[in-house]
Amino acid sequence: MSIRTVVVCEAQVPFVEGGAERLVRALVEQLRAAGYLVERVALPFKWYPKEEILAHAAAWRLLDLTESNGRSIDLVIGTKFPSYFARHPNKVAWLVHQYRAAYELCDTAFSDFEHTEGDVGLRATLIDLDTRMLGECQRIYAIAENTAARLRRFNGLEVEPLYHPPHLADRLRAGPYGDYVLSVARLETIKRCDLAVEAMCLVDRPIRLLLAGEGTQRANLEAMAERLGVADRVHFLDAVPDEALIELYAGALAVVYAPFDEDFGYVTLESFLARKPVITAVDSGGPLEFVVDGVNGAIVPPQSEAVANAINGYAANRGRAMAHGDAGYARASLVTWNGVIEKLVG
Repeated sequence: MSIRTVVVCEAQVPFVEGGAERLVRALVEQLRAAGYLVERVALPFKWYPKEEILAHAAAWRLLDLTESNGRSIDLVIGTKFPSYFARHPNKVAWLVHQYRAAYELCDTAFSDFEHTEGDVGLRATLIDLDTRMLGECQRIYAIAENTAARLRRFNGLEVEPLYHPPHLADRLRAGPYGDYVLSVARLETIKRCDLAVEAMCLVDRPIRLLLAGEGTQRANLEAMAERLGVADRVHFLDAVPDEALIELYAGALAVVYAPFDEDFGYVTLESFLARKPVITAVDSGGPLEFVVDGVNGAIVPPQSEAVANAINGYAANRGRAMAHGDAGYARASLVTWNGVIEKLVG
């Protein structure tokens, strides 16, 4: 089949933009550059109360995307749950992630699913629906091995990881190894920015912590910094525009990125492309597909003391930070869009 028209499906949380949203936009741009006629189709997503989850999945299932305005749609690409529920005979999934609270996050502090009859039933329904909806796809890929492993474990689906560069890849640059470490993440519990804030109690002066991101935990993190007496060295920058973020990466000593079981984590590759080492945690998931302890970063237990020791190590030896940053750049530069479009289009 000759592919000409492509629709990329996106589940969008209004007023929130993160890695998944940037991936969809980058994919659309790359498809257009390859000569395809492309549109992005988005529906809002709400996950609370839990009863809303199935309603939003049903909204996607009601969509027949075989044609629009008399024009045939040759290919539909689903990304995040539940966008791959849409109906089309030639459907491909490039999975960002499923509804993680019903999967590996269940029984952790990051999920609101409990051992009640309703929650157990809803979780089983979601896993079954995912297996069937993804099973309709002609091809299934995941954005990283961590996501692919979850599909194998819970859904019995064999999936190939398909890596791609972050959207700032061509613009990031190296700079001096300055007097601050950088955190680039939404200020949410699962991103564990609190590890970096708490670590500042043990980080040698004059090193500061800059947090680029916004989210529901900002007030709690600010209160923590005040309580620990490090508010003068912890700076909250909110969401910053791309040009400012490029400058922040360039001037950082290192980047602290230690989320819990991240699917991919663009921050890892962005840091490496700016030749900065990454400090991450043993249970951070996706970053561990790129970070090698003692080679291009530090992999530590998810404890503030361990994060602080890693920061102090780079502050005491900037030559080591530079060497690790250079090794990170060598690794990240291997990740390109070459082959991604070819495999998705088939």
